[in-house]
Amino acid sequence: MYSLIDTHAHLEEIPNLEQALSEAKTADITAIIAVGMDYETNQQALDFARTYQGFVYPALGLHPGNLAASELDRNLKFIETHIDKAIAVGEVGLDYHKGIRARADKDLQKHALKEVLKIARAYKKPALIHSRYAWRDALTLVEEAQVEKAIFHWYTGPSSVLRDIIGRGYYISTTPAVEYHEEHRRAIKESPLDKLLLETDSPVTYGRGRDFEFEARPVHILKSLKGAAQLKGMSEAEIAEITTANALNFFSLQR
Repeated sequence: MYSLIDTHAHLEEIPNLEQALSEAKTADITAIIAVGMDYETNQQALDFARTYQGFVYPALGLHPGNLAASELDRNLKFIETHIDKAIAVGEVGLDYHKGIRARADKDLQKHALKEVLKIARAYKKPALIHSRYAWRDALTLVEEAQVEKAIFHWYTGPSSVLRDIIGRGYYISTTPAVEYHEEHRRAIKESPLDKLLLETDSPVTYGRGRDFEFEARPVHILKSLKGAAQLKGMSEAEIAEITTANALNFFSLQR
């Protein structure tokens, strides 16, 4: 088999986490990035990293869907205070879905992203970027912050923005949606291998409303791997070797 790294998972939301992590190890997943979204989940990401040291690694973030102006300073202070324990900043970004904007308007989202990216830049941490319906704006803010490393996770945006993401040296990630989501499939096809990572975004539900609907766990990175291999016309072993090397480099992990 081959070693794999799940570069984006919300472990605090996974039912039967111990079982899910044991299952992941059996599938030769050698590392999982636990992403935070707010004060509580950032704390949990750090706790998971301590409990599963050498297997789970924490990223501290502030998701646009979890924003509240009254809590912004508290969240930013927590991230900066504990940044030395994190291997990345994330999940952070912009989300222009109307449901998200009803809770956090564009101005608040942009302000929060700028502030978190300042921390990423100051402490030389890579950033895990959420950019739903806000692909160009998110890229612009990441560029302006001069963050050295960024990954636009689960990218489904236009080819024009994707070309600029890749041109800037940033990455995108392959999720299990590569099996059926045409915009995501196009993005994977158009991205060079040296800018691809694998993730599950566990425990998001994939194939919603379809006959293959399932709630993701880290083991489902095998679906991300299979889909990427098929689109690239390569073996799963080749894709695994390349994307794992990319992840080790991106997160400065030693293996």
